[in-house]
Amino acid sequence: MLPSPVSAEMGPRDIVLVVDDSPGTLGMLTDALEEAGYTVLVAADGAGAVALVERVTPDIVLMDAMMPGMDGFETTRRIKRNHAVASVPVIFMTGLTDTESVVKGLESGGVDYVTKPAAPDEIIARIKVHLANARQARSAHQELDTTGRFLLAVDSAGLIRWCTPQAARLLANDATVDATALPADLVARIIQRRDDVTDALPAHTSFMLERQGVVLEISYVGRIGPGEFLLRLIEAKTEENAGLLKLRLGLTTREAEVLFWLARGKPNRDIAEILGMSPRTVNKHLEQAYTKLGIENRAAAVALAVRALTTP
Repeated sequence: MLPSPVSAEMGPRDIVLVVDDSPGTLGMLTDALEEAGYTVLVAADGAGAVALVERVTPDIVLMDAMMPGMDGFETTRRIKRNHAVASVPVIFMTGLTDTESVVKGLESGGVDYVTKPAAPDEIIARIKVHLANARQARSAHQELDTTGRFLLAVDSAGLIRWCTPQAARLLANDATVDATALPADLVARIIQRRDDVTDALPAHTSFMLERQGVVLEISYVGRIGPGEFLLRLIEAKTEENAGLLKLRLGLTTREAEVLFWLARGKPNRDIAEILGMSPRTVNKHLEQAYTKLGIENRAAAVALAVRALTTP
């Protein structure tokens, strides 16, 4: 059901999508929400909700967790793949109260959990809070969009919840590339290296992703919500920087490339993957570079490389 037009005198109304297979629950919530001044959309199943958000973007979603066929958790994951809905808050409604179900709801993209039967007044109060939070988040996103920064927010599965236009262009440099998600194993590596107390990664830690020949350096910024993490993208200009190292340190092209990635904090295994060679070959190039530079270890090599790259 699509929202009816709103008169200019009334002004815009927030749109609430209610997804529930119970006609009684749909009727009760629709009446309460419309009386509270909201425009209400309804879907009786997950497939209907996924199809509906392709046409209309709600401001908030009330999602029944347990539905036949596609449950609320999977429905939420699917609608969050739509960039227009990725930042829309989802409140789960369910009779399940065990910790595992609560965690499952949050991990799938929910922001809150209401136990059935929930009083309409309680649901409306929660809606008001999450709509206010969503507006603040959108305002912050818009400010970041205008700064030209390459930032994106992902969930633990790698699904992109939001990104600045600059990051979107960097990710989608080729039409054949999936720009809606980062590799789940890469995101898992980033999250696993977080310090649970400080919510930070070890200094100079970054991760590499290759998209259609463009190497992107991904850095962790911080956690910004339940199961949502902010990352920064940088296009790693390997050729330009390696050329500078080659010129200033008297290295071969391959030695300079290996040294560049070493200076970015990459272990031999990652350097091998980035440059398309074996870890043994990486080690051989490093040994040759050490000899030419008159040094004996990685720390000295990194110090020389950083100095060469940052000296005017």
